[in-house]
Amino acid sequence: MEVYIVRHTSVDVPPAICYGQTDVPVREDSFLQEAEAVKETLATLTFESVFTSPLTRCVRLATHCGYPDARRDARLKELNFGEWEWTFIYENHSPEVHYWFNHQIEARTPGGESFLDMQARLSAFIEEQRPYYQRICLFAHGGIHLCAQLLRGVKFDNDLFMHLPPYGSVVKYDF
Repeated sequence: MEVYIVRHTSVDVPPAICYGQTDVPVREDSFLQEAEAVKETLATLTFESVFTSPLTRCVRLATHCGYPDARRDARLKELNFGEWEWTFIYENHSPEVHYWFNHQIEARTPGGESFLDMQARLSAFIEEQRPYYQRICLFAHGGIHLCAQLLRGVKFDNDLFMHLPPYGSVVKYDF
């Protein structure tokens, strides 16, 4: 099955803040340009079904690209950072944060989830769609891209966030 994952456009949040599942706004000064580039990329493709994270930054992009009825699915949300939502995690030098950065894939954030948890969400979603579709599109988040890479066997040896695709990226994954 071909799964095209679209990362939402730039968000209007301070740099280096963990916004995860917080419903943050997109950057208005760059949205149109980024969204038009995504729309142009998707214009050459056809999908049997289109899904979106229910968070506004994804729904808005899906709607702009011509998919106002994209099916919302909470399994496509970003990583739940729990107590670390809306914090500057790179400025927190606690042993707990240090441990998490060294074990990002399997360690859960306090009150949140791990990348393995999010990978399980994405895997369950894909397996549910597989019997019905050959090609789908997902409007989602950087963490969903990372989990798609993990499902495809990619190994990361440093901070996962160093491997995020740019905002407005469209990447094809074969599952």
